[in-house]
Amino acid sequence: MLYNSAVRILAGILAVIAALSLIGFGQGTPSEKTGVDSNLRGISVSRTGAGKYAVWASGSNGAILRSLDGGQSWQQLKIESGTDLDFRDVEAFGAETAYAMSSGDGEKSSIYKTTDGGRSWAMQYTDKRPGFFLDSLACDTRTHCLALSDPVEGKFLILSTDDGAHWKDMPRNRMPAALPTEGAFAASGTSIALCNKDVYFGTGGPSARVFHSVDGGQSWTATETPMASGNGTSGIFSIACDGRHVVAVGGDYKSPDRKERVTAYSDDRGKTWRLADHPPSGYRSSVSIVSGTTFAVGPNGEDTSFDYGVNWKSVDTLNLNAAAFAASRIGWAVGPGGTFKRFPMHGPEHR
Repeated sequence: MLYNSAVRILAGILAVIAALSLIGFGQGTPSEKTGVDSNLRGISVSRTGAGKYAVWASGSNGAILRSLDGGQSWQQLKIESGTDLDFRDVEAFGAETAYAMSSGDGEKSSIYKTTDGGRSWAMQYTDKRPGFFLDSLACDTRTHCLALSDPVEGKFLILSTDDGAHWKDMPRNRMPAALPTEGAFAASGTSIALCNKDVYFGTGGPSARVFHSVDGGQSWTATETPMASGNGTSGIFSIACDGRHVVAVGGDYKSPDRKERVTAYSDDRGKTWRLADHPPSGYRSSVSIVSGTTFAVGPNGEDTSFDYGVNWKSVDTLNLNAAAFAASRIGWAVGPGGTFKRFPMHGPEHR
């Protein structure tokens, strides 16, 4: 056991040295403004052609935005019945098709869809049940999506669509009961993640737990993590997966500079969890994994990890809420005041 511990410590030291020698997340262009008065929290990127991308963003004050030129110009879209809603998540496929999810109590939580580039929107789902509050939306195809709600009648609620039009409750008879006051966070719309049949979502409050399904959401297990918890402002805010690797980030959003217990990682599909050896620089609201590189953003900056969350390196100090990446490692991030930034992400091969 001592030998294994020594090996792990040495590996961590080497990883930190390697990280310091990498370019990491490129500084890219300075942060800019979309021109919209909104706290932007949702971001989605789709490739539309050679070197061309559709970037969708969403946020408070009913904001839905689309850029077809990489963020140089933005079109403000309008959902007639959602001008006062807070759109915490957007999931887009190309320039024409997108889902938008708003968060809030009861009917303030809703799911809309457009198939004509935002000229018209269909409201596909909302709910009046006590406790209903949408936190996150994830889609792996144009027609298959899952949405996560806070507990309804004592258990977390997962909605699903298999045709891109009709939503239904996933079975909850094999969903562990929620703890008293346990909930999920809608900080960046990324508290649920899909990796083929593996589905993960993170919680907070009395405990920071990861719920995991190996059968696409039919049955679930819940595992406690060592991340910050114990009050209504702390826990897991975002989760990402890549094969057997799963990374969760969060902390306490009221203590954004506190580094302790802000991220944890698993290398066995969520069975066991460990705190990072070298954590990010504070509370983080969003995490992404792109070709083996992990990237997290929060109010006091951004961090990268090249070993799936074991060691992190600070790369910038912008106040950002969420980020999304294209397959080419080009990324876009959004934040308060209509802020956005475009940047390249460099991986471990860039030494």
